[in-house]
Amino acid sequence: MKVLTPAAFGRAILWACAAAAAAAAISSISVVLEADGPTKLVETWRGYGYAAFAALFAVLAHRPDTSLGVWAAVILNKIALTVTAVVYRSEASIAGTDTVIAWDGALSVLLIIAFVLTRGRAPRVAATR
Repeated sequence: MKVLTPAAFGRAILWACAAAAAAAAISSISVVLEADGPTKLVETWRGYGYAAFAALFAVLAHRPDTSLGVWAAVILNKIALTVTAVVYRSEASIAGTDTVIAWDGALSVLLIIAFVLTRGRAPRVAATR
């Protein structure tokens, strides 16, 4: 029996995130087609965002040693969306905050776990001699 390494588990998390984002991108097509007026562009933008994040998650799953900047951008985006939704939740007129808190909050946690599992070694510090 093969044992799943922490890095392999972290990559599996990232592939699952990529699949979920790809599914969200595909499901957004019907939302875009049904949208009208001012929401059509916003829904299109959202669908493209899902597709972009599906690609980013797949890149990280395939090559977790990718630039720390990519990791930071992805993780910080999901944390920012979660925090923003928590703040907006107090405004009753803003719908969808619970969904954003649940999905992007969970993604934030999963991405941090995947980062630690795939890149959990201590950063190397250059010798200063």
